[in-house]
Amino acid sequence: MVTRSLLEIPPAPPLVKGNGGDSAITAVTELLAALELKPADIPDLDPDPSPFCLLVPREFVALMQPGNPHDPLLRQILPLRSEERRVAGYVTDPVNDTAALHAPGLLHKYNGRALLLTTAACALHCRYCFRRHLQPATLGMSTRHHALAIAQIAQDSSLTEVILSGGEPLLLDDAQLEILLAQLAAIPHLRRVRIHTRLPTLLPTRITPQLCAMLSNSRLTPALVLHVNHAQELGSAAAAALQKLRHAGIAVFNQSVLLRGVNDDCAVLAQLSERLFECGAVPYYLHQLDPVAGAAHFQVSDVTARQLLERLRAQLPGYLVPRLVREIPGAAAKYPL
Repeated sequence: MVTRSLLEIPPAPPLVKGNGGDSAITAVTELLAALELKPADIPDLDPDPSPFCLLVPREFVALMQPGNPHDPLLRQILPLRSEERRVAGYVTDPVNDTAALHAPGLLHKYNGRALLLTTAACALHCRYCFRRHLQPATLGMSTRHHALAIAQIAQDSSLTEVILSGGEPLLLDDAQLEILLAQLAAIPHLRRVRIHTRLPTLLPTRITPQLCAMLSNSRLTPALVLHVNHAQELGSAAAAALQKLRHAGIAVFNQSVLLRGVNDDCAVLAQLSERLFECGAVPYYLHQLDPVAGAAHFQVSDVTARQLLERLRAQLPGYLVPRLVREIPGAAAKYPL
């Protein structure tokens, strides 16, 4: 029986930063050295990004191709001066998270579902992140606010599902997750808990038998939603982590973001869908880029996006074709393209 309050548990720390034997790389120079690249190989390179700094686990860097400045994994996390360009329509809160706050750390956009921002800590700084400009305090991304959010969830009988997001929810340790899941499971009208995470591919060792058992033994039906943009992210360790989830009876889905220079190619998207299914994950959403300031260089036009999906439909069985969608602030659901 879990009796401790979330208020008694300290917030989850971010990944250890720095050089040497630490778990993540935060210096552009160290990243380039690890990949056998020189600054001259990337003319648009931002060598000292601030305030949205570089953060990438060494496990993720190990999946990149040395000597390739166009590696699709590298492009997702490499800071460029292009991010400093002001582009009309690209804003700091593109999906209007601040307007959807119903309590600190609790977003309510869609009928029957609420999203709990579990922690501000991330395992990876994606350069296209739609929350890259939002301060954690603005949204209440802290375990200190969970009690208020859970009280709000308990009062709203229209809710049947809670989505754990962040930041990275699986950077909470097992003790924190156990308490959080127990408090949610105690709310009678909830039926499901969904976890949005990148850790199965970034830090596969986080997917332990203990974590799988915790999720599968909950009264709430669990679902896990990955964020994988390229098949190269699904190495052998990630595949093993996803198989653990599958064997525990946990439904696993994937949502990708369509990114220019990363996966805006039919063959690349097809390979991603095939690899996801091999690993036990269902291709679910392919998102058009949220127009966050600093990410315009990743944009793929709607015309191109639709053409890619038509080619995928002609090539793959229907269950391997993700739904092409865009998030529109204030809409009742994701908008299909």
